[in-house]
Amino acid sequence: MISKIERISDKTRNLVNQFFIDNWYSTDMSIRGEIIDGTKLDGFLLQEDNTIIGLVTYTFFGDICEIVSLDSKRENIGIGTALLKEIEKIAIDNNCKKMRLITSNDNLNALQFYQKRGYCITKLYPNAMDEVRKAKPNVPLIGENGIPLRDEIELEKQL
Repeated sequence: MISKIERISDKTRNLVNQFFIDNWYSTDMSIRGEIIDGTKLDGFLLQEDNTIIGLVTYTFFGDICEIVSLDSKRENIGIGTALLKEIEKIAIDNNCKKMRLITSNDNLNALQFYQKRGYCITKLYPNAMDEVRKAKPNVPLIGENGIPLRDEIELEKQL
């Protein structure tokens, strides 16, 4: 049974950490070459039978709210959109001027998802995945849809 969206808490932290390892190769996340400790990130999750089916994490950089991760294990039923709305509410409550995130060049679903929700591509970081692999050597050379996993793409949305 699907429960409501809940904040990451001490009670759910181990489940979130394992989700990161299972889906992102470690609890460390990389943004523009900076390693962020995923075990300390705030966020929201959606569970079904004690299994995460949706997770979003974020951090603040001044008046920017950075989405570090957004995952939905069931596509096209509104999980990602609901989690994104929660983060945008938090950003507004914290007087942020914009939302920002990084995705990889192979992640066509994310590029489509965010652009449909008002996010614009603002920067390209060519060959950034080479740096990511130095910290996370398990990151594959080939990503989704057989696309070489090379670049990071930054998207933003004004609030």
